[in-house]
Amino acid sequence: MRTTAVLLQAPGQLSLEQVGLKAPGPADVTVQIHHSGISTGTEKLFYTGAMPPFPGMGFPLVPGYEAAGEVVEAGPDADMPVGTHVFVPGANCYDGAFGLFGAAARIVTTTATRVTRIDAGLGASGALLALAATARHAIAGPGKAVPDLIVGHGTLGRLLARLTILSGAPAPTVWDIDPARRSGAAGYDVIDPATDTRRDYASIYDVSGQSALLPDLIGRLARGGEIVLAGFYTEPLSFAFPPAFMREARLRISAEWQPADMIAVRALVEAGDLNLADLITHTMPATQASDAYRTAFTDTSCLKMILDWNAA
Repeated sequence: MRTTAVLLQAPGQLSLEQVGLKAPGPADVTVQIHHSGISTGTEKLFYTGAMPPFPGMGFPLVPGYEAAGEVVEAGPDADMPVGTHVFVPGANCYDGAFGLFGAAARIVTTTATRVTRIDAGLGASGALLALAATARHAIAGPGKAVPDLIVGHGTLGRLLARLTILSGAPAPTVWDIDPARRSGAAGYDVIDPATDTRRDYASIYDVSGQSALLPDLIGRLARGGEIVLAGFYTEPLSFAFPPAFMREARLRISAEWQPADMIAVRALVEAGDLNLADLITHTMPATQASDAYRTAFTDTSCLKMILDWNAA
């Protein structure tokens, strides 16, 4: 078996290629991908060569962890019928290429337990479930406080704000230095951080990925406040100890989503409470993958780029 896939041969060298597929096992499903998203966080770091050593990393590499498609073949132990529409968080199924995270391909094979059944009516927005689950994982669970300040109004920042409001908590303040990114808020304010004089935030969520902001964010905390690092950081994190000591500050790192997060956000989306479709600002055919990745990484108006695989 072979498939068409996005292949990153080396940093900056990306194209659409034919890649071999490993034979699926009895508990695997074969999924025909309809739509996949481009991450402007981790995928951009791979593309630019800025990603620090990461488990499973190597070249050539099939990227992508945001994909939605349809099961076209299922093993006898897969317990998932052909025709089921699913979200795919990635696949390590390639012969001669690393699958990190491996979802940017026309056909993927993976264990049935890794995919999530979704409503076919979600269309391209089904590929955004991973981001929604990531946002939910950051704010939900014992001992976690929802944000009253979110740094960054990209896709993840918007999802954090929406989930905060859906939880019944007060609307958060959101910072963004780009005037173009301050639009699209619903029920909360997005402001230029230079105009914000508050220094009593109890819970600050940073999704900017900018490690240099940490000292300033500590200075914005109330006593006993918490900073949640929900982005991905390539530079070492550092800060002066006295300001953090005086505020008795806490620091938490939010990691990958878990199955319970996916189940929760899928329910919100399918009930119509959480909208994902309006976060998709750009769509391009997968045959133009190279242009699509460049646009996703360089055009600040691009919140989420979707690759349409239906013509690949």
